[in-house]
Parts: sequence; structure tokens; C-alpha cells
Amino acid sequence: MLFCVALGASGASASDPWSLAQCIDYAMANNLDIKLKQVSVDLADVDIQASKGALFPSLTASINQNGSWRPWSESYTNITDGSLSSTRSTVNYNGSYGLQAQWTVWNGGITRKQLSRSRLAKEQAAVDEQVSALDLQQRIAQLYVQILYQKEAVEVCRQVLESTRTLLSRAEQMYEVGSMSKADLAQMQAQLSQEEYNSANAGTILANYRLQLAQLLEIGDEDSFDISSPSLTDERLLALLPAKEDVYDAALAHRPEISYSRLGVEAADIDIDIAKRGYLPTVSLSAGINTNASSGMMNSWGEQIKRNLSNSVGLTVSVPIFDNKRNSTNVSKARLNKLNAEINLARERKDLYNDISTIWLDAFNAQQQYAYAKANAESMRESYALVSEQFGVGLKDIVDLTTGKNNLIQAEQQLLQARYTAALNVALLDFYQGNSLSM
Repeated sequence: MLFCVALGASGASASDPWSLAQCIDYAMANNLDIKLKQVSVDLADVDIQASKGALFPSLTASINQNGSWRPWSESYTNITDGSLSSTRSTVNYNGSYGLQAQWTVWNGGITRKQLSRSRLAKEQAAVDEQVSALDLQQRIAQLYVQILYQKEAVEVCRQVLESTRTLLSRAEQMYEVGSMSKADLAQMQAQLSQEEYNSANAGTILANYRLQLAQLLEIGDEDSFDISSPSLTDERLLALLPAKEDVYDAALAHRPEISYSRLGVEAADIDIDIAKRGYLPTVSLSAGINTNASSGMMNSWGEQIKRNLSNSVGLTVSVPIFDNKRNSTNVSKARLNKLNAEINLARERKDLYNDISTIWLDAFNAQQQYAYAKANAESMRESYALVSEQFGVGLKDIVDLTTGKNNLIQAEQQLLQARYTAALNVALLDFYQGNSLSM
């Protein structure tokens, strides 16, 4: 039966019903995807520190120590710095020691631009985390509403099942006294089997939705997890909808996916600037202190270190003249990347408008259908109650009873669908305007 198949998905302990706000708060603190996004922000901060470090000189210490062993040599001749010495030692050494400093004084401003690019990348990572957080909240709200819907679907299926059992008991009595045929009784028994299946299937669907929500919240024991049912008043469900354009304008100003795409355009501008600066000269300074010492010399190790000490200072100017079109290629790619970023921004705006339009239309249609479905369901309840009563006294046959029950189930389905569709989409319209998700 279509109705029983359903729509087709802190501060509280796992054993207490959770509100939508509690589900969202718990997910923000425990969802693994959100934690991965937070790590990406931290990694971007490390990149900023690396970009800052590139502004300063580097200093490197080097030690090179070598030894040799000549066990059967009677003498050993050593020539170092023009001095000749001889030794009978079978173990000899020589070593060099130095400090080297390097500093890129000017590279067209690329290093500082890369620092700006790293800062922008961190901002993008933070905004990307917000995108994931809002997407997660929306998925939680959708599952939350699906669970609310399915819980009522389970209850309706249970009521239909109990009603069918009662009517079957009455049908068996009528068959025993000869006022019902065996074929009609068999049809009633088949209906009971179908209702039992529908009731069990509705419970399975509900359990699946709970499992999906528990997985989003990273809750291991989904069997003890349940949600609370908010009070969905007609005033809330039938509230005047904001203008679609107003929702879109508000969303443009604060939705992180739009901010992320805008930052992408800014990053592309910086990349173009960096690529253009590749045509400029690079100026570097270098300095070094070096010395060495060897065995077999007349002077001691310390004296050698002192006498062999040498200092150096260098200035390097690198001017790109012909670079096999490397810089021009980088500039062209950077400009194409900016075009791609601008197209992504336009697409995000379009997708946002389409999403809001769909939500607004769903909310509007659900509100229109809700008032009708509410009146129709009440009428079908009264009609089915009357048909059931007449069936019990033999004034209606099994066909009339089945038709009345099917009409009631369809009316209840329409009511629940309109109710929860309106509740979800009214809440989403508030959400897209920058408000928290609530029912």
C-alpha cells in the first residue's frame, strides 16, 4: 500500500527524544566530515606560516667529516693548502665546516603575493567548512521530517490493522450464521495479511530513517535513538511565505557557497598577478663562512680551523630573457582559471536561485493542499466509520468496506504529505534567509 511505504529519510541523552536543534548541535561537534573540514582549515594555517617564513633569510650549517684507515701503510703523505707532511698513522681524517645564508631580496613581489594567496586559501577552507555544515544541517532536517512523517505513518498503519482485525472477527461471525459468503471472508483474511505486511514494512522504513540520521550524527547505538515530535501548528504551517526574490537576496549576502565562489575569483586574480611577476628580475643575497682541518698537519686542529677560515658574500641578479614560454603559459592558465572561477560563481548563483524557487514552490503548493487535505481526511474518517458500522450489521458488503478504507488511507496520506512538506519547506525558507533550522 502506497501510504505505508511512506515518503521516499546535545543536550539529550541517547535514550531521550532529541529535538532538531539538539541533533544539529551534536552533529556539528561529532560528524567526521565536519572534522575533516576543520583539519583542512588548520592545514591552510600551516601554509600561511610557511609563506611568512619565505620572507626571511635561510641559514644552513654544514659539517663534512671524513676518515680513512690504512692498516698496512708505513707512511702517509698529506698535502693540504700547499703544505706537505708525512705521518705513520694508519687512521687519518679531514673535515670542512661552514655556515651559509641565503635571502631572496626581491622576486617581483611573488613571495608577498603568495602569502596573500595562502591567507585567502585559509579563508576559503573556513568557508568550505561552513558550506559542509549548512549542507549537513539541511540533510538532518530532511531526515528529521521524514522520521516524523513515518512515525505517523506507522501509527496509521497500526490503526488500520486493528480496524481490519475487528472487522474480520465480525466477518467470521457473519459467515458462521450464513450472512457472508466464503469468498468475501477469504477477501477479508487477505486484507488482514496485507495490512500486517504494510504495518511491518512501515516500521522497517522508520528504522532505516533513524539509522540514517544516527549515522549523520555519528551515534553508534541507533536502536536507543529517537527524536521528539514538535508542535506543528496551523499558524506555523500556513504562515505567509516571504517573497522568493527577498529570500534569494538574503541568501546571496550570507550563504557560504556564494562566498566560497567569490573567494575563488579573488584567488584567481592573485594567481594572475603572481604569474605576471614571473617576467620580473630576481635579486638574491648570499653569505658564507667556511673552514677545514686535516690530520697529519703540523698545526693543531684548532689552529687549522682558525687559519683556514674564509668568508664570502654574493649578490645574484637573475633576469628572465627567454624561458621557453613558461611565464606566458602561466599567465594564460591563470586567466583561464579566473574565467572558470567566474563561471562557477555564476553557476552557484543560478543553483541557489533554482533551489530557493523549488523550495518556495513546494511550500506554496503544500500550504494550498494542506487545507484541502485536512477537510477531506475528516470527511473520509466519518465516511469510513459509517461504512464500517453498516458492514457490521450487514448493510454494506466487502467491496464498499474496502473502497471506504482505501479512500481514508489516501486522504490520510495526502494530509500527512502536505503537512510535513509544508513544515520542511517553510523551515528551509527561513534557513536560506540566515535563520537557524527549527520546526
